[in-house]
Amino acid sequence: TYAAPWTVYAMAWSHRYDPQAQFRLAIGSYVERYSNSIQIIKKRPSDQAEDLRAMNDTNLPPCSSTSQQDTSQMYKACEFDHPYPCTKVLWNPDISTNGRDMVATTGDYLRLWNLEDDGSGTGTMNARREIMLNSNKKSDYCAPLTSFDWNETDPSLIGTASIDTTCTIWDITTQKAQTQLIAHEREVFDLAFAQGKDIFASVGADGSVRMFDLRRLDHSTIIYESPNGSPLLRLEWNKQDPNYLATFTEDSSMTFILDVRMPSTPVAELGSHNACVNATAWAPHSYCHICTAGDDSQALIWDLSSTSSRHVDESIPMPFMTETHNLNPILAYNAEGEINNLQWSTTQWDWISIVFRDKLQILRV
Repeated sequence: TYAAPWTVYAMAWSHRYDPQAQFRLAIGSYVERYSNSIQIIKKRPSDQAEDLRAMNDTNLPPCSSTSQQDTSQMYKACEFDHPYPCTKVLWNPDISTNGRDMVATTGDYLRLWNLEDDGSGTGTMNARREIMLNSNKKSDYCAPLTSFDWNETDPSLIGTASIDTTCTIWDITTQKAQTQLIAHEREVFDLAFAQGKDIFASVGADGSVRMFDLRRLDHSTIIYESPNGSPLLRLEWNKQDPNYLATFTEDSSMTFILDVRMPSTPVAELGSHNACVNATAWAPHSYCHICTAGDDSQALIWDLSSTSSRHVDESIPMPFMTETHNLNPILAYNAEGEINNLQWSTTQWDWISIVFRDKLQILRV
């Protein structure tokens, strides 16, 4: 557990190996004023005894001595100012030696920040803003950006979603918009790339999930429309099977699992939350596991398959249970407050991070 000096909302795991840290995360403040902050949090490498104890004692409450030890091992490596609360933060998916150590953020603009070790030998870092991109060149006014995604196949591409109904695909190498399109009839709340560099989907206040292909932008495919037109807030592509994605509506305790090959009707509906869902995350290493979190302070892990034996590389359709409405989570964690965000580490698959109030908490699956 790490305690920040403000309410935490945005959060992301680093993809890059750091010899001075077991892992790194970026977190963003949610303070209703112009001046906000981004912090880079590192965890010092722990010895094998501490790892073994954590593995054997997964049910310790958050206020246990182990949690306090973890707090001392997690430290702020860097902090820098950010205008307005950051709606999302992501690390550069390019982990090659040529790729720079960068984070991107959205709020009023899309910004990219370069991170470098400060040479102190303590693991602390310096941050410098490298790029700031505004999609509205005709005016000083900027429509706030609600979310974005960094393409993992082609890290030069970033897609942003805006309240002005548009999605913009940026080439950060040239620092120019590759394309901008009116994606929805109302505000766009999220955008995410599928596997590869061409397919992405978006959700918005009009209650639709729309899929786009950068090679054919003259049309889009509506793959789902929410009942009563309720706004859809977030979407997450399945990391192992790009036919599936997850989304949820505003003020709803349900998460919908969609199959792009079967539009209009969810193939599964996940309940069990007692308040609205705020975040979802597919397991990066498993085609059938997903975690959901919400205002009921619960993080729930679901197994969407009726079979547990399938190799990741096998292209077998996901065999969902027949009674999708009766699915129950296989694991549950109760936090000490309403969970605002959730991320599943893409490099260390047994770690999930959640944020509630001013706390960042790392959970072992």
